[in-house]
Amino acid sequence: MKNNPNYITKLAAIPRLGAGERQQLEPVVDKFSFRVNDYYVNLIDWDDPNDPIRRIIIPSAQELENWGRLDASDETNYMVAPSVEHKYEYTALILVNNVCGSYCRFCFRKRIFMNENDEVTRDISGGLEYIRQHKELTNILLTGGDPLILSTGKLENIIRQLREMEHVNIIRIGSKVPAFNPFRIVNDPTLPKMLAKYRLPDKRIYLMAHFNHPRELTKEAIEAMDILHRAGVISCNQTALLKGINDNPDVLAELMKKLSFIGVPPYYIFQCRPTLGNKMFSVPIEEGFEIFEQARMQCSGLAKRARFVMSHATGKIEIVGITDGHVYFRYHRAADPEEKARFMVFKSKPEAYWFDDYDEIIHDYAIENPYRCFGPE
Repeated sequence: MKNNPNYITKLAAIPRLGAGERQQLEPVVDKFSFRVNDYYVNLIDWDDPNDPIRRIIIPSAQELENWGRLDASDETNYMVAPSVEHKYEYTALILVNNVCGSYCRFCFRKRIFMNENDEVTRDISGGLEYIRQHKELTNILLTGGDPLILSTGKLENIIRQLREMEHVNIIRIGSKVPAFNPFRIVNDPTLPKMLAKYRLPDKRIYLMAHFNHPRELTKEAIEAMDILHRAGVISCNQTALLKGINDNPDVLAELMKKLSFIGVPPYYIFQCRPTLGNKMFSVPIEEGFEIFEQARMQCSGLAKRARFVMSHATGKIEIVGITDGHVYFRYHRAADPEEKARFMVFKSKPEAYWFDDYDEIIHDYAIENPYRCFGPE
């Protein structure tokens, strides 16, 4: 059995942070939660002040910049039952807990780790009952927090109840545990055994991994993903495009290629949400699209299936393309079914960080027949 890492919740427990720096960062951890472990801390190159792993997990005074808001995508508007969000027709998500293996500094859901937040409840029976009653729900995402922080027994209790619902075909688990603490998977043989039990030929379990940088793909992380694959779990990866972490086309391409090599194909590349404290990680949309496309050009077809999207309050908006003076968007998923596949052309705005920053629409096409050609009027 390999050693499990030790968790760190105090800056003082990280010797490589000097006393002066710790004092400077205390107001940050007073505002936004801090948690890491010694396995992940040991991935940091402390000789590099701009180390991307450090940037992911070590607080920064820049987080105190007053920019963005806590619920940047208005998730609370879609809360329909305790811990359940139902935004899209056939998909719902359950916030199973409010604990992560570590807390990413760019987290878009950092509000749930604050004491005054009540979106997450320990008793999700009411949420499961909502799903049970809504037969249109075929796809359930377990998230939080991080579901793999739960004991295998507690996680099985949730998965078992979902499997008893005939209409639930896909169970997804969103987790950064394979990056933060792969030993959770490597050291617990009951976890893959349990997942294999509920992975059915016609009803699959997906692991939505969160690898943000190639250096997170350690031999331990790769072993953890292989264990899940051998248990019959299907996996893919999603990451935000993050300034100072993966906003270099070569770095992003390396991440996408390595993920495809280990059978964890890229799924979504997200525009960083304008969440409070996240300005330091945000890249303007049009610049981000150029980075994304330059990275894709270095990848094989299996690695370049990812889409560059925003999780906007109204749906997942895909950034489709840019030409001189224009930027093109499409609703990849829409909260309002009438907006499905809606195609929009806006005047270019290089300083825009979010969909709401665009103000001059050139063309707006609600697609009734997705196969019909369209163009500016």
